[in-house]
Amino acid sequence: MTTLSSELIQTGLSTQVIGRPVQYFEQIDSTSNALKKPAERGRPEGMVAIADEQTAGRGRLDRTWEAPPGTSLLSSILFRPAFLPPDKAQQLTMICALAAVEAIQTQTGVQVGIKWPNDLMYEGRKLAGVLTDLSFAADRIEWAIVGMGLNVNILFDTEAKSLDDRLLARDAISLQMITGRPAPRLPLFRAYLRGVDARYADLRRGVSPVADWAARLITLNRPVKVTTPAGPISGLAAGLDETGALLVQRDNGQVSRVLAGDVTLRRP
Repeated sequence: MTTLSSELIQTGLSTQVIGRPVQYFEQIDSTSNALKKPAERGRPEGMVAIADEQTAGRGRLDRTWEAPPGTSLLSSILFRPAFLPPDKAQQLTMICALAAVEAIQTQTGVQVGIKWPNDLMYEGRKLAGVLTDLSFAADRIEWAIVGMGLNVNILFDTEAKSLDDRLLARDAISLQMITGRPAPRLPLFRAYLRGVDARYADLRRGVSPVADWAARLITLNRPVKVTTPAGPISGLAAGLDETGALLVQRDNGQVSRVLAGDVTLRRP
């Protein structure tokens, strides 16, 4: 198991904004929670929290995210993107997801896809999740915290006694399970932070990540069912708009714009 520390992560990191500074925790309720007070107190963007264990990590729809200590990368990053219109806040999720995909590929050789809106997938099983918390002030984004949980060296038990554990083993996967060997977490995490830093600099210059993100999406051009607060929507995932909203073409030809929801990929 790779031992992490703030000093090890920052040594030779060579980023401009992201990872300045890094706070490491052996155990914490949630890395995103660790950044909320600093965010509210005005700490500059770029601060990173990472933990070897989370006791109350969250996924989408308030699902829990748990992993044995030292087996995953559980981290959050603080942004202050005053330049970004509120309706394009999803682009922060995009740049972090893309940085994770690219870090995984360069460090392990594994190619993964993205399932709209924020899951990293490998052969139909979830490898990582990205979750963004936002605070608005008037007509701008005051701060954003983007959290990521990546399964690195977990071996999910397909023969577990618990039904929940068997279902998790069916739906989730780790880098070690894909490659057959443990993956060093430190170089992987540094590569992720460098990738976020570079893509955030591009975002500041007005470079949209939507095309790159769309190219990685496994959701597009497939039949989907999207569970939304207003009810389910079924149809073809026909595309995205610049905000990252999913455009679903229904059987009657109507196109629905979906800002948030839980997607199930249906068979054609």
